[in-house]
Amino acid sequence: MTEESETHETPALRGYELIHSYLRTLDSSPGVYRMLDDQSRVLYVGKARNLRARVSNYSRPSAQHSRRISRMISETASMMFLTTRTETEALLLEQNLIKQLKPKFNVLLRDDKSFPNIQVTTEHPFPQIRKHRGAKTEKGAYYGPFASAGAVNRTLNQLQKAFLLRNCSDSMFEGRTRPCLLYQIKRCSAPCVGYISEADYAESVRDAERFLSGKSTRVQETLAAQMAEASEAMEFERAAALRDRIRALTQVQTVQGINPQTVAEADVIALHMEGGQACVQVFFIRANQNWGNKDYYPRVGEDVEPQEVLEAFLGQFYDTKEPPRLLLLNHEIENPDLMCQALSDKLGRKVEIAVPLRGEKAELVEGAARNARESLARRMAETATQAKLLRGLAEAFALDAPPQRIEVYDNSHIMGTNAVGGMIVAGPDGFMKNQYRKYNIKGEELVPGDDFGMMKEVLTRRFTRLLKDDPDREKGLWPDLLLIDGGAGQVSAVAEIMHEFGVEDVPMVGVAKGIDRDAGKEEFHRVGQRPFALRHNDPVLYFVQRLRDEAHRFAIGTHRAKRAKSQMANPLDEVPGVGAARKRALLAHFGSAKAVSRANLADLKAVDGVSAALAERIYAFFHEKG
Repeated sequence: MTEESETHETPALRGYELIHSYLRTLDSSPGVYRMLDDQSRVLYVGKARNLRARVSNYSRPSAQHSRRISRMISETASMMFLTTRTETEALLLEQNLIKQLKPKFNVLLRDDKSFPNIQVTTEHPFPQIRKHRGAKTEKGAYYGPFASAGAVNRTLNQLQKAFLLRNCSDSMFEGRTRPCLLYQIKRCSAPCVGYISEADYAESVRDAERFLSGKSTRVQETLAAQMAEASEAMEFERAAALRDRIRALTQVQTVQGINPQTVAEADVIALHMEGGQACVQVFFIRANQNWGNKDYYPRVGEDVEPQEVLEAFLGQFYDTKEPPRLLLLNHEIENPDLMCQALSDKLGRKVEIAVPLRGEKAELVEGAARNARESLARRMAETATQAKLLRGLAEAFALDAPPQRIEVYDNSHIMGTNAVGGMIVAGPDGFMKNQYRKYNIKGEELVPGDDFGMMKEVLTRRFTRLLKDDPDREKGLWPDLLLIDGGAGQVSAVAEIMHEFGVEDVPMVGVAKGIDRDAGKEEFHRVGQRPFALRHNDPVLYFVQRLRDEAHRFAIGTHRAKRAKSQMANPLDEVPGVGAARKRALLAHFGSAKAVSRANLADLKAVDGVSAALAERIYAFFHEKG
């Protein structure tokens, strides 16, 4: 249970004096404190074992504070405090507030996506093996996490070769009358048409789960023995199939790279800092196998110590993820016992944090540190190039300063159908993919294919949201430059919208294909100015082309996904009361959704599991629509 104290407003005081004025109201309780500026924006969130002692440290000008802390203190105009029962509670609350408030003086993890797993379903006589991302709400066995969708897909591809398990949906499985292409290319044993018994398929599932649990040697030994038996019995086709399965398992292990012998389950986390930037590499070791790695670039300020960066990373990284039993680090953190306790409470079993100095664990950490070092070097080179391009862009478009946030818009449709708008965002660190947005075009009065109207709708929705979420333009959500795919007409349409919302001060440029619509002959349009072009080999021109192409790729990809979804939509999904099991029963009975829609009431009532009331609801749904 936490208790929040009121903010004390002392307008006449700032900095050290202001912080000192709070000491008389604080006790030695653990808790979290917030430093705010004169606009009530949170500058810093910190935790303390003893709030009074920690705040007292900030109140003494004689203390040896770093430049970052001194600047933070000088900007502090008020403070807020939350007391907690334990220091562990304070640690968890601190990291939650940092992720929520994003204070500028805290270390901040900017990329916090979930990781995919492999799921083996259990609610079907012939279980499915598939990629799964998100909450583990469905019944089944989960193996992971994997560092990326690519790592999962590669592993699934080889597991299909090795164990011939299905990856089709239950409804597709029920509707098959002959095996699909995966059977022909030896990726599935075709349980859908009875080419394998339930018992034999179950044994393949057990083998796959043994492999994913780290018992790969046993699986391969069993397959090798079966191959030898098949050879002796002159069943050469079966022996060749078993040989291919052994090769597939070996290929999985080869792709995974280093597979430690003494580390069954761990996250290997290494930090490298240089030039005011940081890179954290995370390697996922599960079942004695390397299931991939991912790099992170947390926002760090000047004068930040590695211990602080790594502790902040751990707290924010595991806020939404399940920690393993062991974390191997290349630096100590400030409060290892506290972090162990917090993660153990979250997992429900003991979590250990170690900084190994020798042996296989140390080699794993050194490998992660090398990757962190190399990744940061590449990123710093890319950032330097990006900064130069942004300066060139500012010069070419007569901007006051290099843009920190560029928004690029494009539309995609086929003869006006499944129309979508796409917005991509770029800045000093390159493409900001977590900021991309898609807009399903909703305007019913739009003429099919009206690109001007579509762009107007997208920008209207965008500026409406900006004025609602960040009216004072303080949160970094507003663009410094808008790039529109189109010429004078598109620019005029967007300018009207910007005038209506009173945001004409946001620079906006239209990128038109130019003569013969050839790349390299782009023309740039601005309100009230003549079109102009950049020289053919100008790096800034290539940069704009990359931005436009990325917006085009994103819009087309979104459109294709929407079109595919509309084409694959099953009318039964819209019928109230028809879930997955009843949908399977209806499709098995009638053969297709169209046949269900044409069935009479008596036939619907005859379907196993469909009650009279549900049959009437289904019948009414299709016939009232008609």
